[in-house]
Amino acid sequence: METYDALLASITPTTGETRTIFDPATGTAVGHAPVHTVEDLESAIAAARAAQPAWAALGHDARSAALLKAADAVERSAEELAQLLSREQGKPLNGPNARFEVGACAAWLRAAAGTPLEPETVVDDGETRAELHYRPIGVVGAIGPWNWPMMITIWQIAPALRMGNAVVVKPSEYTPLSVLALAKVLNEELPEGLLTVVSGGRDVGARLAEHPAIGKVMFTGSTATGKAIIKSSADTVKSLTLELGGNDAGIVLPDADPKAIAEGLFWGAFINTGQTCAALKRLYVHDSLYEAVCAELTAVAAAMPMGNGLDEANVLGPLQNKAQYDVVARLVDAARGSGARILLGGNPDTEQPGYFYPTTLVADIDNSNPLVAEEQFGPALPIIRYSTVDEAVTMANALDVGLGASVWSSNLDGARKVAARLEAGTVWINKHGAVDPRIPFGGAKQSGYGLEFGVEGLKALGVPQIING
Repeated sequence: METYDALLASITPTTGETRTIFDPATGTAVGHAPVHTVEDLESAIAAARAAQPAWAALGHDARSAALLKAADAVERSAEELAQLLSREQGKPLNGPNARFEVGACAAWLRAAAGTPLEPETVVDDGETRAELHYRPIGVVGAIGPWNWPMMITIWQIAPALRMGNAVVVKPSEYTPLSVLALAKVLNEELPEGLLTVVSGGRDVGARLAEHPAIGKVMFTGSTATGKAIIKSSADTVKSLTLELGGNDAGIVLPDADPKAIAEGLFWGAFINTGQTCAALKRLYVHDSLYEAVCAELTAVAAAMPMGNGLDEANVLGPLQNKAQYDVVARLVDAARGSGARILLGGNPDTEQPGYFYPTTLVADIDNSNPLVAEEQFGPALPIIRYSTVDEAVTMANALDVGLGASVWSSNLDGARKVAARLEAGTVWINKHGAVDPRIPFGGAKQSGYGLEFGVEGLKALGVPQIING
């Protein structure tokens, strides 16, 4: 285990171009990240290609053992990683935030190591025998986001490594230090060259997506960037797993208990200060419960402290970057201008440092309002009335995205019937956004394709091969 300063120093370049990374809560410098080039990417891919065959030859058991040791290494450096993550990304140490994210990295590594994947006998009738196996792809490119930079990187690399692949990671330009530090810790237990982080700009990401030596690209981020990756990957017919933008709907049915669900609704919407792809971003509430849900949710939200993530008391932090702050501010201003009712927030203190936007709840808003129709990706939740369940389902399904959704009810059977009507990759009941390394996760419509987690996630990082005979 290293001290925080030693960990940061170990990823700070001593040569080459660097870029200063600033704390979104204070505006102060966190550290200096390398500015890698396409030439650096080529070197990383060459090293990955050289390291991959021996790693694949180890077999599942040995690779899983290495991942378990990597999980141990993450836990040894957990506090240092969480401190860096909080400073760079902005999320608080406590709550479902920085320490939670680092813990999830270890948990997903262990899950990838421990999930069995046996050959599947497809046919065995005495005359024909066919088995389905999954072979390594080779080199996988992983392009990650800034909202959960460590955890989502692990979602990408843990199954890729387990399946015998090498990985080249391109982190977000907003949060490279967290990913560089995570990889440094992981590489204490992995063969040299197998896992490399290339901290570059868009030119590096574009080259990674089109590179002929990359057999698969995993990407989490915006739908627009996902579409560009699809185009870039076409000439080499790469396999893709894309987890793209979402604008998740939640439906509160008439039999729900407003007080009982209020805290679940809050964290479904405001985990990571709303900066989560599968967060609750549109809340549909039946007329009969509307004012009660608004009141209970406002009471919960008003009690949640926001501030510098290094303050142990805080559970909400700043927006990670100015561009995202401006998106949230624009959408809330548009809602206010339309006559919507601001229940809480909506009044940022522009004199304080950092990109803090207050927890904001907006009621009596039309379903076509930009705050509803566009993905806000921040701490502002629109609450829309509905009169019939058919109306709510129609509104929930109206957009071209479908990552997640939720149904809130005291009647589990009734909730499941409504859930089956929603066009989303995952529909949660009486919770929202909960992910589990054993349960497949992926989007519908323009929220992407491909599954992560569990056995299906492992299969997605392999090449299916039938042995017939």
